[in-house]
Amino acid sequence: MEKLNIAIVGLRFGSTVIEELLEGECNPYFHVYAVCDLDPSKVDDSARKYGAKPYYSMESLLADPEIQVVGLYTPPAGRAELIDQIMSAGRDVITTKPFELSPQKALDILTKAIAMKRVVHLNSPGPVWHETLTYIKAWTAKYELGIPIGGRWDIWVNYREKADGGWYDDPERCPVAPIFRLGIYIINDMVRIFGPVHKVSTLSSRLITERPTVDNSQVSLLFRNGAIANIFGSFCVDDSQRYKSPMILNFEYGTFYCDVMPTNEGDANKLLLVACDPITKQRITEEVEVTGDAGRYQWEAFYESVCERKMNEEAYIHDVVEGLKIIEAMQRSESRGTVEVVREVL
Repeated sequence: MEKLNIAIVGLRFGSTVIEELLEGECNPYFHVYAVCDLDPSKVDDSARKYGAKPYYSMESLLADPEIQVVGLYTPPAGRAELIDQIMSAGRDVITTKPFELSPQKALDILTKAIAMKRVVHLNSPGPVWHETLTYIKAWTAKYELGIPIGGRWDIWVNYREKADGGWYDDPERCPVAPIFRLGIYIINDMVRIFGPVHKVSTLSSRLITERPTVDNSQVSLLFRNGAIANIFGSFCVDDSQRYKSPMILNFEYGTFYCDVMPTNEGDANKLLLVACDPITKQRITEEVEVTGDAGRYQWEAFYESVCERKMNEEAYIHDVVEGLKIIEAMQRSESRGTVEVVREVL
């Protein structure tokens, strides 16, 4: 298997991705060939540390014919334009959540990628459904659980952050920060489980953070099919559990539980279904250990898509855009203090 030369653009978060590329399961697929950032010190430090070629502008990086793919880890606002620039230079792209601030720009660039025969992947939603979603879908059909009713899905961490002048400090570029930065994983999974959202309502507060953006938040979702869900996200909880994300999802004849009880870091999450047979009325239970891979970069899928020239499917593009439509409505809800209808894109 021949590794592809990847350039990492945006080293604030990109350095974390480089560590994953060097140490993780993706090692057979990509060689960290180049690094790029607007901050020369970050470029120089990363180039020395990882033995990569340094670049200080996108233009100079894309002029290097040895670069085959680009990992783009710049802020989401305006990312579509950068992806357009990369695709126009004949490269495929892997990037991170949230994909963009504008769902319309996201739809346009992902549609253009198909026309240009370019691959564009991100970690959430990933092109392949992760294990938890696969089990939920399979068990919903197997046990005939009926229509979706509602759900509660949280994520909390302990971030004691200070302002640094970056995009995390900007309420326009980072709206409802705990949801935008971490709850987006849940939003993307909810779309795949319950479908499109009709209305969004937001509450948020600043409790501990020294950033000007909020650190404690809640978003309520009314889905088009009538299901109602709540997502709570917070940077304020220090309970010895790192990235705790308990989930309860209700269907007409069954309820899913995942990561509800206390766990230790590194423990596998348990997905539990408790259901009622619609005919016999007997209780049904099924349990399985699942990997917490909602935000994992699917390097193998990206490698295969690039090598085999497999373009994004329409369903994948739909999932990306639906999540961003919710984010856009969430931002309006926070600024106006109102329940907002999710807008369509053309």
